Amino acid sequence: MTPSLTLGPVAGTPLSRMNPVALLTAMIVVTLVLITSLDVVTPAVVVAAELCLLPAAGLTDLRDLWRRTWPLLLGAGSVGIVNVLLGDDATVVTGVGLALRVVGLALPGVLLVAATDPVRLADALTIHWRVSTRFAFGALAAMRLVPLLIAEFESVRLARRTRGVEAGRNPVARARLLAGVAFALLVGAVRRGSRLATAMDARGFDSGIPRTNARGSELHRRDAVLVAGTVGVCAVAVTLSVLAGAWSPIFVG
Repeated sequence: MTPSLTLGPVAGTPLSRMNPVALLTAMIVVTLVLITSLDVVTPAVVVAAELCLLPAAGLTDLRDLWRRTWPLLLGAGSVGIVNVLLGDDATVVTGVGLALRVVGLALPGVLLVAATDPVRLADALTIHWRVSTRFAFGALAAMRLVPLLIAEFESVRLARRTRGVEAGRNPVARARLLAGVAFALLVGAVRRGSRLATAMDARGFDSGIPRTNARGSELHRRDAVLVAGTVGVCAVAVTLSVLAGAWSPIFVG
């Protein structure tokens, strides 16, 4: 199994026992807090709390953690550097705050993917949030196909390398080869999606008849504790930011 295929949920962790709806609610709370303030203290506190949850999600292997978060870290660093270099009044503190905000907004998604089985997520959405089954299980199918897409990308890349088609150290040739592989994957994904949509319609997802749920989904006290803890952490982050004189809400001109 290739490393890319190990980026799914980690079973048997404390966070995996949480209801997916509770995790999504906690993500919404964090998102609302981080997008309403432009200071550096609030995201710093929130990111510190999120990092404490990494062991609870089973993300203790540094290599596995790097494979899951390197696009996030690259994007956060780019946002911070670009704003410092191109912003009129931007400082290093401003860039660090923006980078931390990106990390704070994206890291809960990493925790959600690592702690949640997509089937449980679809069940929870349809039962607790009354999401359309067609949408929920369509999203479930898409999540199931992501590892397959990654596997096909690696297969195509290795097949081209076997035939001697390599870019070497030429960045232009590398970008051209990557674009060709991406186009091939896009065509395959569209064809697979069309077949999957036809199969779902054939199984009655387009009938309009209410569907029952065989597995079920229950909310427990630990889910309420998780959401309450998230609200508490966000409240502490905002309070510390206000006390430090750094709080800068976006709704204040």
